[in-house]
Amino acid sequence: AVVSTQSSGSSGINAEYGDGRTLIGVLRSLDQFANLLLTQTVERIHVRDRYGDIDRGVFLVRGENVLLCGETDFGKPEFQKLTQVSQEEILKIQAEELKEKEERQKLLKKAFQERGMPFYSMDVADDGF
Repeated sequence: AVVSTQSSGSSGINAEYGDGRTLIGVLRSLDQFANLLLTQTVERIHVRDRYGDIDRGVFLVRGENVLLCGETDFGKPEFQKLTQVSQEEILKIQAEELKEKEERQKLLKKAFQERGMPFYSMDVADDGF
């Protein structure tokens, strides 16, 4: 989750979800378990050099799902290199990217099996926990 402590401005707190999702919003509450209450929240999807935002409104993030938290300045040049696209376009690009990734994984698995070797996916979502 990416969290801004201000209602406006380009600076914020960056907190990454364990499953790779990114939320951007205004931090309204934080407790001893790192649970976050966000308002004006959007889910940001990054694919290559493009990104899109999906409005989520008020969002409660359980602390156990926060992987990393730190300050982020969205006004920096590194963030200006990304191109914003519509919600529909980023979801389409993301679906295509996932399909390509699955096809690559199938080819790798087949190549490993042909050589009698076990294949283990390196995806965070596939870690089996």
